[in-house]
Amino acid sequence: MRKELISNTQGVSRRDFIKTSATAAAGLAALTAGTSRIYAAGQEKIKIALIGCGGRGNGALKNCMDAAKHINVNLELVATADYFKDKAEKTGKQYGLDMQYCFDGPSGYKKLLERDPDLVLIVTCPNFRPVHFEAVVKAGKNVFMEKPVAVDPPGVRRIIAAGEMAKEKGLAVVAGTQRRHQKAYRTNQFKVAQGAIGEIKGGCVWWCGRVPFIRPRTPEQSNADYLINNWVNWTEMSGDHVVEQHVHNLDVANWFIGRHPVSGNGFGGRARRKTGDQFDFFSVDLDYGDDLHIHSMCRQMDGVYDRVSELFNGSEGSTWGGSKIKTKKDIKAPEFQEFGGPYVQEHIDLLNSILAGKPLNEARTVAESTMTGILCRITSYTGELVRWSDCMEKQDSKWYNLTLKPAAGEFEMGDVQLPPEDVVAIPGKPDPRFKDIK
Repeated sequence: MRKELISNTQGVSRRDFIKTSATAAAGLAALTAGTSRIYAAGQEKIKIALIGCGGRGNGALKNCMDAAKHINVNLELVATADYFKDKAEKTGKQYGLDMQYCFDGPSGYKKLLERDPDLVLIVTCPNFRPVHFEAVVKAGKNVFMEKPVAVDPPGVRRIIAAGEMAKEKGLAVVAGTQRRHQKAYRTNQFKVAQGAIGEIKGGCVWWCGRVPFIRPRTPEQSNADYLINNWVNWTEMSGDHVVEQHVHNLDVANWFIGRHPVSGNGFGGRARRKTGDQFDFFSVDLDYGDDLHIHSMCRQMDGVYDRVSELFNGSEGSTWGGSKIKTKKDIKAPEFQEFGGPYVQEHIDLLNSILAGKPLNEARTVAESTMTGILCRITSYTGELVRWSDCMEKQDSKWYNLTLKPAAGEFEMGDVQLPPEDVVAIPGKPDPRFKDIK
């Protein structure tokens, strides 16, 4: 099979595909009058830009480039942006980018958008993503955005609103929940949706692994420098690992069940970390309504048992998220494709949706999965039963406007205040970081 025939464009060369999609592109152009282009039918290159040039950012950029090769699309990197100048320039050099288009600082993303890319990859710290996503959508650009997409309820609602704006503008939005593009997971989810295991009655989701990295503070670092460089250990920057990492498994639960939970009741604690302010472990009972409960368990510790997976028990069988399924029903699933692994496939699906004029939009699903993790964190930090409606619907709830500080916008105003290090929430007692919440 020729590479340009892969996935949703099978049987059509790219040049012919562009021609046949011209009508769709014209319709989208009318829809988005007054905004930047989505993708000009017939142009030979899609211009891309990267916000966030760390390890995952460079990985996402390579995944996108690899995806383009699979479907015979030419990509051109036109700008990079990172808080740290050396990172923005290092990535730019790898792709032959003129250094004048490598932007740094907390406002670098604004200069990047002036380069008029067609597609922007947002791979910054999670607390910045609502601000960056909203700016990119307002500029009329397609988006790849890593998960999670926020660290607090207002940030989640901001993502959902920007996602709806993207729909109105005909823009594609694909999130970093790559299991939704992975053949094994898609196959099992399809069978579950067709009744392979009957009604889901309960299950467990796990992410039990190690702390990704710890970067001690150096004397020359400002508060902002330190927080961003060591972001994965600060709740204010990452949402805590129940949000930043466990979101993958929580997303699978929402996806297989077909809805988000209505409440959570959990606990957690910290015994080993010596940097930042996150917990070491979480254990949460998620109530999805109709007597369906999912146990969420995650931890980041060395020297203990690891497990990263999902298990769902149904009235007529059971399934692991992306592996063994136990069923007596002979349900045939489509032959879902996966080239280069799920991290590449999600970009193949993104690019194909842009070219076809049928943009994918995963903003709401990733936002709801992010909120599921935030709900887990709030109940574990406080020891209270926390309802979804408390965070997303009831404006008089103390959790509705819970905003972690420093917020993203504060970084653009100069140095920020450092939260108390190695001071964590104690369930049942007021959290010193949220002293203003009644």
